[in-house]
Amino acid sequence: MSLDPQVQAYLARLASLNIPSKYELGPEKVRQQARAGSFALSGEPPAIAKVEDLVVPGPTGQVPVRVYTPAGSGPFPALLYSHGGGWVNCDLDTHEVICRSLANGAGCIVVSVDYRQSPEYKFPSGLEDCYAVLTWLAASAAELNVDPARLAVGGDSSGGNFAAALALMARDRGGPDLALQLLIYPITDLRLETPSMARNGTGYALTEEDMEWYREQYIRDEADIENPLVSPGLAADLTGLPSAFILTAEFDPLVDEAEIYGERLAEAGVPVKVSCYDGQIHGFVRMTAVIDRSYVALAECSQVLKLSFK
Repeated sequence: MSLDPQVQAYLARLASLNIPSKYELGPEKVRQQARAGSFALSGEPPAIAKVEDLVVPGPTGQVPVRVYTPAGSGPFPALLYSHGGGWVNCDLDTHEVICRSLANGAGCIVVSVDYRQSPEYKFPSGLEDCYAVLTWLAASAAELNVDPARLAVGGDSSGGNFAAALALMARDRGGPDLALQLLIYPITDLRLETPSMARNGTGYALTEEDMEWYREQYIRDEADIENPLVSPGLAADLTGLPSAFILTAEFDPLVDEAEIYGERLAEAGVPVKVSCYDGQIHGFVRMTAVIDRSYVALAECSQVLKLSFK
């Protein structure tokens, strides 16, 4: 397939900006750039019945979360959402469109986590924040008007990495039972050696160099790369995990590792669906102001979530 014309236009605008590499910019400027660009690409978030900011006890202090509640009386199913951004950038605000869309579309409460970020807080800090919020969500279900028997985890990119890792943690630590792991172009193998990493590693917004930089920020040392909570695709045992929905993009450097993860889940007996969006790039789901197919992707994610909660 060829690139979606709207994606082509976006990439042309991006190239005209001549943005320095992440190595040149450093974490703070990368965060500023990502935040500014996010709002231009996402546009106005959809209306929702209720949004509330809370703090949750975490491993080393309070973890901020944002709770999105759709219209209705409940008790609602709930999705714990970990935002993407290479473990370094993005925040609760940059992912408003995704979280509101999923809450409205699936009829579920969405809890978005403002976890600690790298490089100031390397693996496993942010991941443990998310796991603490997941256990809090299950324990506080009655207060939140949540049905504790209908919980899911989800995220995009590095947040999809967290969601896959959270599913492993919940299984191995006796954590909450999960109905679904919603993985939107997830990072599953930080070795960065797949054919698509080379094939799509330049010219499609997210580059192989970007991924190497993000990896440097996140891991403590090279040994972390082989840790299944860093690279879920390298986990020896994937049995007993919740059903998975994996959304990929044709021109994403991460497409191969995400699809390989889906194949491994299926081989382990885990119900899994992989949906690849032709002509799309990494990050397109948040680009609702410029790429029409983002709405189709959000609708598919919402439908899969809704079905998983039945």
